Amino acid sequence: MVLFFLESLRFIRSAEKEMQTIFQFYEETAFNNQQKVLKALQDHRVRDSHFTNTTGYGYQDLSRDELESIYAQIFGAEDAMVRSQIVSGTHAISACLMAVLRPGDELLSAVGSPYDTLLNVIGVKTAHKGSLIERGIRYREIALHSNGEPDLEAIRAGIKADTRMVLIQRSRGYSLRPPLRVEQIEQIIKVIRQVNKDIIIFVDNCYGEFVEQHEPTQLGADLMAGSLIKNPGGGLAPAGGYVLGRKDLVEEVAYHVTAPGLGKELGASLANNRLLYQGLFLAPHVVLQAIKTACLLAYVFEQCGYEVSPRWNDRRGDIVQAIQMNTADEVIRFCQIVQSTSPVDSDVKLEYAGMPGYADRVVMAAGTFVQGSSIELSCDAPLREPYTVYFQGALTYEHGRYTAWQLVDNFKREKRQ
Repeated sequence: MVLFFLESLRFIRSAEKEMQTIFQFYEETAFNNQQKVLKALQDHRVRDSHFTNTTGYGYQDLSRDELESIYAQIFGAEDAMVRSQIVSGTHAISACLMAVLRPGDELLSAVGSPYDTLLNVIGVKTAHKGSLIERGIRYREIALHSNGEPDLEAIRAGIKADTRMVLIQRSRGYSLRPPLRVEQIEQIIKVIRQVNKDIIIFVDNCYGEFVEQHEPTQLGADLMAGSLIKNPGGGLAPAGGYVLGRKDLVEEVAYHVTAPGLGKELGASLANNRLLYQGLFLAPHVVLQAIKTACLLAYVFEQCGYEVSPRWNDRRGDIVQAIQMNTADEVIRFCQIVQSTSPVDSDVKLEYAGMPGYADRVVMAAGTFVQGSSIELSCDAPLREPYTVYFQGALTYEHGRYTAWQLVDNFKREKRQ
């Protein structure tokens, strides 16, 4: 067994030598993003006094307001709302949809069907109370090309007179379509503007922050949302989400999250604000660790004969690595190994279970310091074909490397038996 372990480690080292060029590419991306974040923190003259929290209504919360201005600068937006009261990425996206769309409006998804939990918000498969469809908002989606790429001509033809908002989901969700790169998002935006310059272009940016050197709001998106326990929280944010974009749209979302006429003026910083500031500072580096880990997993599992998406040397639009397994039991085995290499709950036994917002039973490996934090090393999978694990995160590449070593050792040994 010791010899087999050493053989697996040599395999990992050989993979890393092969991947040096792609590692260097993402290291330069992280360096450029780190400069952007650092400049914003310096421009806003961050002090120790910004790390205090507030209570009650949170009036004149200078720490909160400064952090939101910093986010707006980094992401090239007019305004931002960054709050621990936003409980998830789905909550942030839902708030944007509910705040901006009115009865009779149409929401158009430009890149196929959205992520599972968002389908409930829209009301596509289940008539949940309060969903968009129940509120009288119509919904359509434009299918992707057979290769998973956006169909620009279909998007152009699909925009109608009552289309108020176009939704662009950057990450893959529980699908095998490629994540969108920022240049693809820019192409979609240009097509939409050619048809109707007044349509609101909204980007679900979850898992995509700091993967590339530009963000969708820098390229013309009107509104964007995501989670703080994914990329931008840097592994330190204990909870929260963000909304960025045009000032008038962010104001509408703020009125929805709090109350009309109150908006961003309320919302105490109950969390330790230092964690939000420092997490943002660390985010470009932490995202780099996650990307390098994803590249390594893609390389070694492709060499082991599995279908992976993206491949190790493909350009990435997010931090998620999809690996197709052969059976549901193989998915559990993969996730169990990830769980066993975690710093928290490493002894927990995993199984498929029902989860709020998901139509299928789901298995989730997440031995994380922050519950559900998917910028930390984690993976999950729905119980449906094709049996695919969706791996994301790693606060350190060393942890990702160790997990990849354990995974490849187990799977290669299983194939030999």
